[in-house]
Amino acid sequence: MSRYSKLSVLVLALAAVGTAAYAAQSMENDAMAIAKAKIPLAQAVTTAEQHANGKAARAEYEKSKQGWVYDVEVVSGAKVFDVKVDADKGTVISSAEDKADHDDDQDKQD
Repeated sequence: MSRYSKLSVLVLALAAVGTAAYAAQSMENDAMAIAKAKIPLAQAVTTAEQHANGKAARAEYEKSKQGWVYDVEVVSGAKVFDVKVDADKGTVISSAEDKADHDDDQDKQD
């Protein structure tokens, strides 16, 4: 292998390792963001269940226009509601009936 080939392989390897390390760090930061929430997930789920008078089927911690929120999908009878709970105050920010399960649509595309 020529000197330039070895150098190229080394540069590509370092770039790949750097990219992987950066990706792992940014995923860790997103996952660790929930540790800063003032309201625990369990409390947000309970709040959403009481608000929609149903049972939670799914809950996510995500960044929105309002800041960090818990997005809780609640099943009430034959209806499904998307309830957003403020992660700092524990109050319901919004609640809307989910006419179509967009997560299932996304799964079909993957």
